Amino acid sequence: MIYHLTNSLKYLYTFWIIVTFWFARSNAMAQDLDPRAYVRVPVNLNIIITGYSFMTGNVVTDASLPIKNINAKVQLPSLAYVRSFNLLGLTAQALVALPYCWAQASGEVGEKITSINRSGFSDLRLRFSVLFYGAPAGTLEEIKNAPRKTLLGFSLNLIAPSGQFFPDKLINLGMNRWAIRPELAISQPFGKNWLVDVYSGIWFFSDNTSFYPGNSTRSQDPMLSLQGHISYNIRPFLWVALNTTYYVGGATSINNVYNDDRQSNTRIGVTAAVPLSKHSSIKFSASTGAIVRSGQDFTTYSLGYNYSWIKRKQKPID
Repeated sequence: MIYHLTNSLKYLYTFWIIVTFWFARSNAMAQDLDPRAYVRVPVNLNIIITGYSFMTGNVVTDASLPIKNINAKVQLPSLAYVRSFNLLGLTAQALVALPYCWAQASGEVGEKITSINRSGFSDLRLRFSVLFYGAPAGTLEEIKNAPRKTLLGFSLNLIAPSGQFFPDKLINLGMNRWAIRPELAISQPFGKNWLVDVYSGIWFFSDNTSFYPGNSTRSQDPMLSLQGHISYNIRPFLWVALNTTYYVGGATSINNVYNDDRQSNTRIGVTAAVPLSKHSSIKFSASTGAIVRSGQDFTTYSLGYNYSWIKRKQKPID
């Protein structure tokens, strides 16, 4: 069907495809910068997280295409719950997060300016992590008195196809597929105040078999992601961090026809956490593209509020 369109309509179709890939990848977490994701916490800790992210920037495309100035703005409020627990004597955590999305994108196709707007729920995110070295499960008192040690951790990040998706539309907020990332991490303290985190993971994607116009199959190659963070404790629970991530791969195809969209990008950012009380804190982060060869070149600002509490075991009644 596409081959019978005029060149102008072909280029317009390509614009929608590019923006569609951008929406999908903006949900894929490859660009995440998450310092201190593998810290030791007491068991039976509960955390409620409310967050808001604002992303703005452009999409880097093939210079030979008559498509330019693709700009986008995205707002992502979210709600998450985290629970820590004892897993065979090890410290483990489980997280569930549900984001909502407002997005606007525009671009020039030849001499025509076109734009889109979308709003709705994005895909559900799940995360399980365990510290398998250096962090046995412990209470708050035990962790307070424990020396800082090298920690090794493992996590599984999962994106479930629960977001808004219409097979007959090119632009969707959900990906209509599963994505999973196994990840290994090391967290190394230096002295009393410094901490270095390094993570390495690979995203794997299932196929979207209902891609536009509803009977196409969209596939994506695995994507390697690397993260590095250096953070400094100003005082307990008050810290700042410098962050960087590199992600490569993730070329997409439709009905086994590959697109020229393999990524090889680097981002940098900063994060600051400020305690408000014994149970609450806020976290601010900002990041931007340092080297962007293909895909999104966004600047992102995020603000989160955390409230935590520990459910203590009740003493038996005599």
